Amino acid sequence: MLARALQQEYWDLCIIGGGATGLGIAIDGANRGYKTILVEQYDFAKGTSSRSTKLVHGGVRYLQQGNIRLVMEALRERGLLRKNAPHLVKNQSFVIPGYKWWESSYYTIGLKIYDWMAGRLGLGSSVMLSREETLARVPTLDKDDLRGSVVYHDGQFDDARLAINLAQTAAEQGACLLNYCKATEFVKQGEKNQTLRVHDALGAQPFDINAGCFINATGIFTDTVRQLDDNNASPVLSLSRGTHLVVDKSFLPGDTAILVPETSDGRVLFAVPWHDTVIIGTTDVAIDHASIEPTPSEEEIDFILGNIGKYLSRDPQRADILSVFSGIRPLVRGNASNTAALSRDHYIEVAASGLISITGGKWTTYRKMAEDALTIAIEQKQLIPAACNTQDLYIHGAMAIADFNSPGYYYGTDLPAMRKLEKADPSLAAHIHPQLPYTRSMIVWATREEMCMTVDDALSRRTRAILLNAAAAVEAAPLVASLIANEYGYPKSWEEAQVAQFTQLAGQYQVAHYQKRTND
Repeated sequence: MLARALQQEYWDLCIIGGGATGLGIAIDGANRGYKTILVEQYDFAKGTSSRSTKLVHGGVRYLQQGNIRLVMEALRERGLLRKNAPHLVKNQSFVIPGYKWWESSYYTIGLKIYDWMAGRLGLGSSVMLSREETLARVPTLDKDDLRGSVVYHDGQFDDARLAINLAQTAAEQGACLLNYCKATEFVKQGEKNQTLRVHDALGAQPFDINAGCFINATGIFTDTVRQLDDNNASPVLSLSRGTHLVVDKSFLPGDTAILVPETSDGRVLFAVPWHDTVIIGTTDVAIDHASIEPTPSEEEIDFILGNIGKYLSRDPQRADILSVFSGIRPLVRGNASNTAALSRDHYIEVAASGLISITGGKWTTYRKMAEDALTIAIEQKQLIPAACNTQDLYIHGAMAIADFNSPGYYYGTDLPAMRKLEKADPSLAAHIHPQLPYTRSMIVWATREEMCMTVDDALSRRTRAILLNAAAAVEAAPLVASLIANEYGYPKSWEEAQVAQFTQLAGQYQVAHYQKRTND
């Protein structure tokens, strides 16, 4: 990829940002026949795109807010994503427990509308359950005063794995994608952008990209790139931090998730089974600057534990937290008094230089956001007209999955090739850690086929080890470093530096880190 970037003199389309939106644009652009290149200053999906609640959803809360258009669009995209990436997106049932006599009937009415809006792309009908039926599905719900529930359906996925598969899909369509390459300067001819200067963080090699169209899809760093283009550009983002806790599966056995319809701050809270753990979240805290590794506050951890504890028969404690992680939402500025009320609609701007910036939105609507960005580029005569075909384009690895509990199901059509690696070298079938579901072959595969460059790449996004059990991920780091170093021919000093860096990073995912900070 890097050799191609250095050799090719001109690109039709240059995308800055390798998260969900940027990768979606790369797929769409390459599929339409444009010469497409994407640069990402960190790793693909290093930011917000790997830190979601892992839901592909229309947005029950947005329906409550009356944003019908956003919900309709998201429900359609949910259906398309499940069709195009069936190895990663599954039908997830949710229970909304009712502790007052009127609650189940009230929520059922709204969710029937939600079902109707999904149309033929729906995942299942909402139904009311009795108290006994509810406890049969979710035996760990708090039984006191429970009257019943309503069950509805939405989608669930693995966000970083989808991002990697999107990158592979874009490459298969002909795009050139580079992680660890940072946009540093726009070079203009007159007032129009003509060239992007890029710094290769791994090779310390600067290079130029000449393109006819530049799209800024950097999420929480949208304003940074806008101001790189024009230092007088006014900010368009209001940033919000969302935190999640990961606990053992025993707190929510079975396959049904819980939606808490209203927390103490007026938001919804989810507890969702995911890779044999449970993710609980999220918060909504306004912050004033973007960070690639955001960290939660003590108040957020306490908030999540306190609110979910009201709905479970066994309250999770700090000692039960396997991992804690935060992501930042790039919300478009508005007049709302708090970030929870700001729209998740996406926003597109065309600067005087021609730079197209797209931000906001959410994972579920990444494909539509990409289509809209390219529609604007065509309208601006930066690209020649070509039709969008991504609504019927399968994502790399796509195949029907019979059992979403089977090991490695999320690799889809790549799984047989990994089994072939293990057959050739049986040692690769061993797990990288007894408390993690990942094998050595997955690390080797990530290095050979998925542009995995660091231990963080391997344990945070190619596998999800740091989210499932941060302490176990630290213990696995030396082995993972040696596997990557063996593939690339790196020296022992590289391994030691990588382990040290990852150990420091993973400390931020362990709740003891925050307890110590408070005590200090």
